[in-house]
Amino acid sequence: MKKRFLSTLLSAVMTASLLAGCGGGGGNTSATDTTDVQTTQTQEAETEVTASGGEETLTVWCWDPNFNIYAMKEAEKIYQKDHPNFKLDIQENVYSDIEQKLITAAEAGDYSTLPDIFLMQDYSYSKMATNYPGIFTDLTDSGIDFTQFTAGKVADSTVDGKNYGVPFDNGAVIFAVRTDIIEQAGLKAEDFKDITWSKFLELGQKVLDETGCPMLTSSGGSELVIMMMQSAGASPMVDGKVNLVGNAALEEAISIYKKLVQSGIMVDYTDWDQYIASMNDGTAAGVIQGCWIMSSIQAAADQSGKWAIVNMPKLDNIDGATNYSNCGGASWAVSSNCKNVELAQDFLKTTFGGSVELYDILLPNAGAIASYLPAGESAIYQEGSEFYGGQAVYADIVEYANGVPAFSYDAYYSDIRSALTDAITNVVQNGADITEEIQNAQDTVEFNIGG
Repeated sequence: MKKRFLSTLLSAVMTASLLAGCGGGGGNTSATDTTDVQTTQTQEAETEVTASGGEETLTVWCWDPNFNIYAMKEAEKIYQKDHPNFKLDIQENVYSDIEQKLITAAEAGDYSTLPDIFLMQDYSYSKMATNYPGIFTDLTDSGIDFTQFTAGKVADSTVDGKNYGVPFDNGAVIFAVRTDIIEQAGLKAEDFKDITWSKFLELGQKVLDETGCPMLTSSGGSELVIMMMQSAGASPMVDGKVNLVGNAALEEAISIYKKLVQSGIMVDYTDWDQYIASMNDGTAAGVIQGCWIMSSIQAAADQSGKWAIVNMPKLDNIDGATNYSNCGGASWAVSSNCKNVELAQDFLKTTFGGSVELYDILLPNAGAIASYLPAGESAIYQEGSEFYGGQAVYADIVEYANGVPAFSYDAYYSDIRSALTDAITNVVQNGADITEEIQNAQDTVEFNIGG
């Protein structure tokens, strides 16, 4: 979702905002004081979210024309059915630029450059809301029903009990399996559903022995280990303190990762293109990743009907362990510079927070899987996918998302991921002790965040 902005239009909207108390494009003003007073009184008397006359415009920052921008344009069409004067000024920005612009505005103490609505990666909410709370409008009492979204997704944009984002896309973790490969080992996709990691290691070894094909492909780093941690709700930050040392789920996850690599059941790629190619060329029998990986899997059209999706394995003997996790995703925020907060909140409530129709449009046309729970009950989500052997994969993914435990990085996502990547690399490649590496990771994060 990206950028462009007419300063003259903005000036007109801001001028009308001063008169009407909100960001509408109200009526005309005359040169006489009497008419000015009458106009102002009329505008102040209007209490509806959308003014009855004139154009109502909200500016939006986001990225990706085929996904996020497309979604906003479709949301605009739906809202215009009952609000014909409503328009969006969608300005395309890559996410790194959005975050930098937010930080620049906050550090300058000048939020006038911000749009009304912006899209933010879920992992950034805690960092940004903690360090720069003045950027956001608190949405907690906006009338948006956050109970209608998956709990784990809502938790990503909730900081100190306040809701700062309206959930959008779904990042629920899936285990995508090549059914034709595992069938050579006498297995089917259902054998991998609702299992533990110890059972997975057993089945993966069988597939490797019978076919010579690794059961999993991985993009390396700490991503899979963090998915395992989240599946048990084992947050790396608790009450503002680093929670790596003594985190039983983390220790178990790194141990499993080491076994996967050293047994050959999982192959690691540091190059993203090679990682994707391993799914498409049959050099791996499966992948555990956020559901957004499906678009890359489906790029190999000749494999239609040869894939299935199940949930991920859960950690053995860990309190709170589940078969569900999350990786990736973004949510919509309303900035503190929003000229018409009521309009912005109502737009988000009516569309991304209340329209099954919107999500029914986005699923087939943009591949956007909802984290909005009612969408998962619609007919289109129940339809079988030919690529996945007729499985109703989208309904299954919404169900998986609803089981994801809450998880917190606080403001230290990048620090934690980097430290854990170093720890995992030392354990797997250099034979380092897991407990010592976790202690080193904790020390590193604590040093980086100043205690």
